[in-house]
Amino acid sequence: MSPSWQVDFYRRPLRDAQGNPLWELLICAPVMDFTYGEFCPQSEANAQWLRQQLQLAHKRAGYWPEGIEVFRPQTLTLIEVACRDLPVSVQPRRDLATLKQWLRQRTAWYPNLDTYIDEPYQPLAIDRPPPAPMPEQLMGDRWRFAAISNTNLLSFQQEPIPILSIPPWLMPVELGLPSTVRIPGVVIDGGRQSMRLVQWLAATQPVTLEYIAGAPNGLILEAGLADRWILATFEDETVAEAGKIFEHRKQAAQGLHFLLVQPDDAGVTYTGFWLLQAAA
Repeated sequence: MSPSWQVDFYRRPLRDAQGNPLWELLICAPVMDFTYGEFCPQSEANAQWLRQQLQLAHKRAGYWPEGIEVFRPQTLTLIEVACRDLPVSVQPRRDLATLKQWLRQRTAWYPNLDTYIDEPYQPLAIDRPPPAPMPEQLMGDRWRFAAISNTNLLSFQQEPIPILSIPPWLMPVELGLPSTVRIPGVVIDGGRQSMRLVQWLAATQPVTLEYIAGAPNGLILEAGLADRWILATFEDETVAEAGKIFEHRKQAAQGLHFLLVQPDDAGVTYTGFWLLQAAA
């Protein structure tokens, strides 16, 4: 099976001899055993140019990747159009560690180029919209902060849960977490809306949950590449204290946490489970 490619295509702090902004296409395999890069004037930065470059990268690599993974929303839109006629799928994904490290290294190298312009530049910066309220018709009966042990987590893998997302690389043993570490999370009793709620969550692609202290306090879901949703707001001090504990436990667990949706609190059936990790 061919590895996936991690891809970024966006403007850089560079200009050509005519003063036009330069874009750069970067392609890499997860272990950097294949890389490809090319600059492009902003006037030519479109899906047609990108498709041609992907075809050239295919010839150089000798294979089409299993998929193309993209973390930048602007890149995703162009890539999806460019790949319509190509035998490869496009997958939005935030945690592209190899590509992001390469982008950081390139940022340190750009000042050596004649085309460099000294301007503020953050290679991984993404414009994020203000959090939006989740659809009211999907709100469950109640929710709470919680924590489970490694054993509890393993048991979820054996449950007949309709929507289950436990990436192997996020398992505590893969992260080197001690068995004594409690994994924090949020449990939602969805009631009659339980299945509709998990279907909506699956479509939004949960990435991480965050407790935000304020007036009121909030529980925010980061999803997709840049989406943010308000799952709950509250002023109760007991819940706020539980939110602080949730964030402390996340830090102790290398960002690992979970989102569980169930019909009720009987603990007999579950509707959806996501194992998540906050960005480092």
